[in-house]
Amino acid sequence: MILYHGSSVEVKEPRLLKIQRELDFGKGFYTTSDLEQASRWAKRTAQRLKQETAFVSVYEIDDAVMKTLNCLEFQKSDVEWLKFVVSNRKGIAVEGNWDIIIGPVANDRTAPVIDLYVDGMYDEEETIKRLLPQNLKDQYVFKTTIAIQSLHFKEAIIL
Repeated sequence: MILYHGSSVEVKEPRLLKIQRELDFGKGFYTTSDLEQASRWAKRTAQRLKQETAFVSVYEIDDAVMKTLNCLEFQKSDVEWLKFVVSNRKGIAVEGNWDIIIGPVANDRTAPVIDLYVDGMYDEEETIKRLLPQNLKDQYVFKTTIAIQSLHFKEAIIL
């Protein structure tokens, strides 16, 4: 499987950062199987950091190796996924010893919907209903050193 990581720098050797923003699946190394999505992430990161160049680092992970890792996978944006994302975005660690978490990404278009859910304006059913038409892409979050070591750097695409 090929995965992409968008950033303001080329990342030949992924690693877990000690300090990280509160994201959908908590702390970890975020990738996606969608090159277009990774490119958007890279450009947004470079812009936020006031950098001229953005990079998409390309990795390969052997499917057989991935099957040996402890993975949590959300097949779709449902109530379980919503609660997990909201907890992580609030900085509330969700218990689990997963190597990789896989599932839909709550992107910039979904953030206002999730914020309205957090504020109590939408219940779970209404929130999921509003998220479904947004055709959410995927994210693969590598949570442990052993998981990150299973990624093999292939190349960096300069945007």
